[in-house]
Amino acid sequence: MNKQKIWLSSPHMGGSEQKFVQEAFDTNWVAPLGPNVNGLESDLENYLGNESHVGALSSGTAAIHLGLILLGVQAGDTVICQSMTFSASANPILYLGATPIFIDSESETWNLCPIALEEAITDSIAKGRKPKAIIAVHLYGVPYQIEAIRAVANRYSIPVLEDSAEALGSSYKGQKCGTFGDIGVLSFNGNKIITTSGGGAIVTKSKVLKDKALFFATQSRDNAPHYQHSEIGYNYRMSNICAGIGRGQMEVLEAHVALRRTMHDFYVDLFAAISGVTVFTAPNEDYFANYWLSTIVVEPQLTNGIDRESVRLAFEAENIECRPLWKPMHLQPIFEKYPYYGNRVAETLFEKGLCLPSGSNLTDDDRARISDVVLRLFQNN
Repeated sequence: MNKQKIWLSSPHMGGSEQKFVQEAFDTNWVAPLGPNVNGLESDLENYLGNESHVGALSSGTAAIHLGLILLGVQAGDTVICQSMTFSASANPILYLGATPIFIDSESETWNLCPIALEEAITDSIAKGRKPKAIIAVHLYGVPYQIEAIRAVANRYSIPVLEDSAEALGSSYKGQKCGTFGDIGVLSFNGNKIITTSGGGAIVTKSKVLKDKALFFATQSRDNAPHYQHSEIGYNYRMSNICAGIGRGQMEVLEAHVALRRTMHDFYVDLFAAISGVTVFTAPNEDYFANYWLSTIVVEPQLTNGIDRESVRLAFEAENIECRPLWKPMHLQPIFEKYPYYGNRVAETLFEKGLCLPSGSNLTDDDRARISDVVLRLFQNN
């Protein structure tokens, strides 16, 4: 196979990254602190607004872990988590010795179902184990039902950890994702809207909370001339070199969001005349989605038998990467023994859904190859 690989979502440099990285080398700031770290945090705080306080960390997973600690989660507690998500949303619950309770999606945003959420909470309270936190995810950059989830959380006084790993650049009613939860989480993994190679950030509503998170992230070193530790700490701080990449990426964030949204529009047009294939789209104008990944749902009973896997394999044959939607956590071997509330929305989406190439660096030639695969597959059928 000689055709160049079209990736699902590959890193896309903007041009200034090397300048910031070079500055780190020139000044010997190659440790997990320095001007680029401070600058990236400031850039993110200015971008997110809402008096956000941002701490740059080694990964989004680290941010979730520290977020749960800040919310008081301990061994023996229960934490509610959206089932349809990447495992990094749920793994830190187990790090802390807590028990996850998984919740189904609703069909409009594919995110946390407020009805199943409330059922899980009332059932847990009846059993004497009120959940300590709720992890809500903006799946594929589409905001969850902000007001409905917050109403349930407030009704039972349970904090929300907002997993915005896939949603930097998305917003709801003009407010940026990452600022709705009691704690917010961002990811800068290589496949995200912007990248720091690897990395993430925690978003808090006060400097005191941010400082506490960064205390934990730097091995919980007490204020003493020697190394003294009164609490368990972690090596979770972002390096100044990675932060330099992030500073350059922040300069092109809005452009990358626009390009991802253009890819979404491309797929809407491509599948408009194909019965049985739906491009996942935000419910209404209140939701501004970055469309980190463009996704489709394939209904084989309406496509003369073509299913999600048929589409994926047709792309694979042309060296084009596609991927099924996230397999729900309650179906994963490591999590299947834990409680689950809801129906089969997430399961059905996993069975029928596919993520399509969505990178901000895709070319017209890439789009032509993608179109050719789709048209040949469905026209031949």
